Amino acid sequence: MSLTDEERRELEELLPHYPDRRAAADSALRALQRRRRWLSDESLADLGGFLGMSVAELDSLATFANMLFRQPVGRHVVLLCDSFACWSLGYDGLRAEVEAQLGVGMGGTTPDGRFTLLPIVCLGACDRGPAMMVDADLHGPVAAADVGEILKEYA
Repeated sequence: MSLTDEERRELEELLPHYPDRRAAADSALRALQRRRRWLSDESLADLGGFLGMSVAELDSLATFANMLFRQPVGRHVVLLCDSFACWSLGYDGLRAEVEAQLGVGMGGTTPDGRFTLLPIVCLGACDRGPAMMVDADLHGPVAAADVGEILKEYA
């Protein structure tokens, strides 16, 4: 697979905001992931050809940055904050309830491909802990009793 015309147009629109093509790499990775849902080796090769970067360079960036996925994920990604603040405010109960509701453990994807559950070191919502994010939507503080209603929004 190579970049589609739509992907190429979107990436071209990013370039004027950066001093050179390589500087646009993070934004370009995120744009490509929005369209493809995750970043396969093939996706990195396609983008590398466009930016003049190697797959290894893009892989280094993709595996370092938060919320860039190098493995397939569900249609909705559920991130549970496991920072000290959230941990001290009830992370264990929240994690247990989310795992029970989804029927998967941390790192798992539901059999229907709807949800992937992942930990994240910090969501930057210490005042709203315990916190979770579904896609780009921040929720917090979240009690175990709230989990079903939150997940229902994405069903």
